[in-house]
Amino acid sequence: MFAPRVRSYDPALPAVSPVNRFRRRLLTGLGAAAIAAGGGWAFWRHLPGSADEPHVVLRLPPDPLFPNALRLPGEEGLFGLLDVERSFTIVSTRVQQEIVRGKPASMLAYAVEQGGGRTLLNPVLRVEAGTTVRVRYWNALDETSIVHWHGLAVDTNNDGHPHYAVGSGETYDYQFKVSNRAGTYWYHPHPHHLAGKQMYLGLAGLLLVEDREEIALQRALALDLGDADVPLLLQDKNLSDDGSFRYELGAQDRFVGYCGDRVLVNLTPSPCLDCATRLYRFRLVNGSSARIYRLAFMHGEEALEFHVIGADGGLLARPVPARELFLSPSERADVLLDLSAAAPGDRIMLASLPFDAMHFTGSAHASEANGAINGAPLDLMLMRITRNIRYEARVPDVLSVVEPADGQSAQRRRFAFDHVKGLWRINSQSYRMTDTAFSVKRGAREIWEFRNDPPAMPHPIHIHGIQYRVLDRKNSPAQTRHLALDERGLPATELAWKDTVLLWPGETVRLLVDFSHPFPGDQIYMLQCHNLEHETHGMMVNFRIEA
Repeated sequence: MFAPRVRSYDPALPAVSPVNRFRRRLLTGLGAAAIAAGGGWAFWRHLPGSADEPHVVLRLPPDPLFPNALRLPGEEGLFGLLDVERSFTIVSTRVQQEIVRGKPASMLAYAVEQGGGRTLLNPVLRVEAGTTVRVRYWNALDETSIVHWHGLAVDTNNDGHPHYAVGSGETYDYQFKVSNRAGTYWYHPHPHHLAGKQMYLGLAGLLLVEDREEIALQRALALDLGDADVPLLLQDKNLSDDGSFRYELGAQDRFVGYCGDRVLVNLTPSPCLDCATRLYRFRLVNGSSARIYRLAFMHGEEALEFHVIGADGGLLARPVPARELFLSPSERADVLLDLSAAAPGDRIMLASLPFDAMHFTGSAHASEANGAINGAPLDLMLMRITRNIRYEARVPDVLSVVEPADGQSAQRRRFAFDHVKGLWRINSQSYRMTDTAFSVKRGAREIWEFRNDPPAMPHPIHIHGIQYRVLDRKNSPAQTRHLALDERGLPATELAWKDTVLLWPGETVRLLVDFSHPFPGDQIYMLQCHNLEHETHGMMVNFRIEA
């Protein structure tokens, strides 16, 4: 065993606590009778949820096309659940793991050791808003790496900027207060030129932030994580004959982005989820390198109605009905699907419907049968109704308080996304780690206008360290315009806080960005395309928030 070298700004790390005392205190304090008034969560007290013993249980054999039970947060192994109170150590390392049944193979994973000899791989981190978290990251790979806490409002030292990447055998210490709204966030590597490869080979995990509002929602609808509250991390992969992930980029892959020929859900190939007749919450996370999904829950040829309840930065003000949604790399969406009227034996497919990926002149067509084509139709996960239960809760009318986005008096800043000679650019600049493209003043409010002139490709644009509001979309393609809810052109997934926005060719999107934060001194963040091959080949810039 080698001793790691430490690169750190706060080396004092207390022992990890495996139990989230906040959840015990809150669940006990809320009680069964009512929820105390206050904030955006008092309205749950009239919506009791119950899930009694099932009246009918179907015991079905494995489906021949979807034979694998979906991996869910558990006590150990892949997607093991870690309740974070204060500190822990996480290691990026190579492990042997059975992704394809009967074929243990090498992959990269984040590992956390727990008591009793348990090891969590790519753990689902669950943390209370307001907690100060200390994480020691240990890089046990044979190349540099660093962890980016995607969507969290943290300072430069904790954001996982490539400048802070550590070498093999080194560690880096994070310390930050979780100040975000409750929501579904995630974490992944961010070393320059290596982020796409490392994430594709396995490094990615979910981070769930909770607060009183979130816990009240869970109680009202009887949403237990891993039961009726189901995170779904979507990642497309190419698999070798031995069951390992194959990351082999050709010239076109380097330019347009790398798509696998099959999609894993929670690293489960051909997954199946047996369900009851009740409400389900699905936390949809696009963890793919380049693939965009057009998601729908299909009952035969019918797309079922669901309700969008959350986006990148937490709950919407109220549920919004929908039958499909687009999700680009790094975007998240929380939805409620009501299966209470289903019958045992019903089958529902989480699918990605065909669409035009708009790669320049339409070189990637939705009609292609090849699953590796971005925009091709894909069946992602089978859901079987196997239990008929009594369930009384309903989709609530109100979720949270989300103030309207007001761009009055905000300064304007424009960004053009294009390419030249194989390099992807933002405002005619390709990424250099030591360069800062522009500066803004701390406390400023700006409207950022993103423009994607054709011929081009879709770009999922991510701003580090900041959540923002989408103001409007102009010149959207026909395949997305029908999802707009009003004249602003916004779909349901853009009605609250965001950190990633999908920019289609020919489209202009405006964001309202507030640069208020509590961190002392200048802060350096990144603006990037989250198509990771585009990021690798230049579509990323540093910007400074001046104190």
